[in-house]
Amino acid sequence: MPETFVPDRETVRARWAVSLVFFLNGVSFCAILPRYPEIVRQLGISNTELGLAVGLGPLGGLAFGLLAAPIMKKIGSGKTALLFQILASTAHLLIYVAPSWGFLALGFVLAMSFDAITDIAQNAHGMRVERRYRRSIINSFHGFWSLGAVLGGVIGSLCAQFEVPLAWQGWGGLILFGAIAIANFPFLLKGSDTSERIKEVSSPSASSANEAPADLMGETSGDTLLESTPIHRGKLGTLALLGALGMILVFAGSTEDAGSTWGALFMTHTFHASPFVAGLAFVALQGAQMIGRFVGDPIVDAWGDRKTARVGAAISFVGMCFMLVWPNAVTAVIGFAAAGWGVATLFPAVFRAGDNIEELGHGVGITVVGWFARIGFLAAPPIVGWLADLFTLRYALALVPLYALGILLFSGALENTTKADKQAKPAGAA
Repeated sequence: MPETFVPDRETVRARWAVSLVFFLNGVSFCAILPRYPEIVRQLGISNTELGLAVGLGPLGGLAFGLLAAPIMKKIGSGKTALLFQILASTAHLLIYVAPSWGFLALGFVLAMSFDAITDIAQNAHGMRVERRYRRSIINSFHGFWSLGAVLGGVIGSLCAQFEVPLAWQGWGGLILFGAIAIANFPFLLKGSDTSERIKEVSSPSASSANEAPADLMGETSGDTLLESTPIHRGKLGTLALLGALGMILVFAGSTEDAGSTWGALFMTHTFHASPFVAGLAFVALQGAQMIGRFVGDPIVDAWGDRKTARVGAAISFVGMCFMLVWPNAVTAVIGFAAAGWGVATLFPAVFRAGDNIEELGHGVGITVVGWFARIGFLAAPPIVGWLADLFTLRYALALVPLYALGILLFSGALENTTKADKQAKPAGAA
């Protein structure tokens, strides 16, 4: 078994910088979510209209998300992530101050357009750092996103409880989060996004010492970087894999949307909860997801992504069924928490699997599977809103256990390689 690898200072600093990018991405948007009931009330719109406005947002993500790969190729993943995060925070302001349904929908479209590129770029940069660490750390990045989401949910809930004007919250977020993003840029990795994709570094001869990338991460010659063994597939196999990975994100994204778009409204309409208590549904989902992501890396190292996904899907299914069969404020919080825990590792797992598809160019796999995720964010809100107006939100949210079954169906596309498997097989081995 190889000795434990210790990354250099630049790599450690970059890990914290990427974590901060994920954190800002989570807190910026999620602070809006507990204000949905107030936005609905001020604009005088229905659940269906809110669901349609939220659902239109991912159209921007679908349209602009595919631009992430060429933009990253031009300016790099780190700069792309921070630039489009600032643009997304600017678009969030329009959601806070929207005077009509049309401006609300426009705000969601712009925010999701910029967020799609930010999401792909921050994951691509996180994969660079993970390769330098030679072990799974991508779940911890998403854990910081969830930490930001929880903090954003608490901020939004407190602002709603104390009747802070929506515009004040919007401007405050833009100024604070934008300034932090700008200050964070110098700490991200420099150089090409393909720098860490070397699979094996052979011991160089004296004549080639200046050519060997031995200082890439502060390691000695002969060490290898964390990289999956290439699996060669045909075009149909690659497309099928991308489709299966994408469908996992469709169902995972729809599960997250159940808490983000409908959690506060479900608590308000069904149990007449106060604004702060209503926000706890979303906080429970994101809080459980945050914990699941921070502990997810050692679990994935032990079980592999496939088994981890299947166990999580089962937890989500049981928890949401429990909430729907015995509905009250307590079981609602438990159910949303189970859903959050259940999908905690899915986005990191699918982004990693997409990024490791050898047949695709750099950034293409992660861009395509990220694009699929927007389909779930696009389709779920209007469908749930329409069913809620027909039957009530309780019955509309019965879709969430079905999402868990969908994850189980497509989970075979995920890698089942554990850390022990990777250590037992040298890089480049057949």
